[in-house]
Amino acid sequence: MSTILSLMLVMLVPPVDRQTESATATDLTGRAIVHLLCTILRILVSLLAKSLRIGNLTVMETIAELAQLIECHAPVAGMTETRIPRLSLFRADRPSAPTPSVYEASLCLIAQGSKRVSLGDEGLVYDASRYLLVSVDLPLVGHVIEASAEAPYLCCKIDLDPSALAELMASDGSAARPEQPVLAVYPSDPDLIDAASRLVRLLDRPDSIQVLAPLIEREILYRLLTGPHGAMLRHLMSAGSRLNQVSRAIAAIRKGFDAQLRIEEIAAAAGMSASSLHAHFKAVTRMTPIEYQKQLRLQEARRLMLTGGATAGSAGFAVGYESPSQFSREYRRLFGVPPRQDVERVKNAPGYVEAV
Repeated sequence: MSTILSLMLVMLVPPVDRQTESATATDLTGRAIVHLLCTILRILVSLLAKSLRIGNLTVMETIAELAQLIECHAPVAGMTETRIPRLSLFRADRPSAPTPSVYEASLCLIAQGSKRVSLGDEGLVYDASRYLLVSVDLPLVGHVIEASAEAPYLCCKIDLDPSALAELMASDGSAARPEQPVLAVYPSDPDLIDAASRLVRLLDRPDSIQVLAPLIEREILYRLLTGPHGAMLRHLMSAGSRLNQVSRAIAAIRKGFDAQLRIEEIAAAAGMSASSLHAHFKAVTRMTPIEYQKQLRLQEARRLMLTGGATAGSAGFAVGYESPSQFSREYRRLFGVPPRQDVERVKNAPGYVEAV
């Protein structure tokens, strides 16, 4: 833009003709006016450039502040649950191995470092310049790809509250079919970063959480609804939409993941036929309902062994497996090694980060 204005200045200022020294007073006045206009334009160009620099600095400072807040409240590697509902903080001091996990519908903002997530054959990378939006609960494989002790991976995850989204949509009946996928990355939004920073900052003022956290969370959801992914979220929350039906099927499977899966019951909960459920469920999650349930079972069994001290046999039984051999076989297929070996590997790996 400054180049264009500079060209305008050249066009506005007439060349000086040395042979016309006897210019009239009118000519001098006209040149004085042109000179004044040029000076004003130069000042405007300078102010515009300074404004752009200040704007970029503000965004950078906001991201830096978010990083400092996360680092302060997540002092060790792993996931840190907070006193604020639906807000979790993550830290990793080194890159991690690819790890299967079910990501809940959420907004993931990285303040430092980067991470890769994959759904089937599709992989996405997000970092401080791009945030991740997961519209429905999805079985993903994720791993931190940029982190160090000096510059750890720092991320905050804000789970989407369906009731709050529905309330915000109450005055807007728009539910156009979305073009965005249910898993996508978007360019960082300064307003989202600022709101997330204010939300995390409430951890320093616990007495304010109950009153202010819901207001900031509502602001974040509003900005998501009015952003490039608004159509997707509206479609998700619209009763009767295919995405909404798949979301209900996912909720039904997650609720009874340790029981025998009955497709007819899941289809009824979603308001779909069994054949329609299969087709649309796989289109969204890249797997069948039975495969989805298997992921839930195996990941819960892994959690029980890692954090609850359960044996492979008891963990498999707790999540619905009747055959230890079948549990071990399917566990190895998902995680690459048998249950006991996997648990030892994870516990001995420094800087392990479970999800997001």
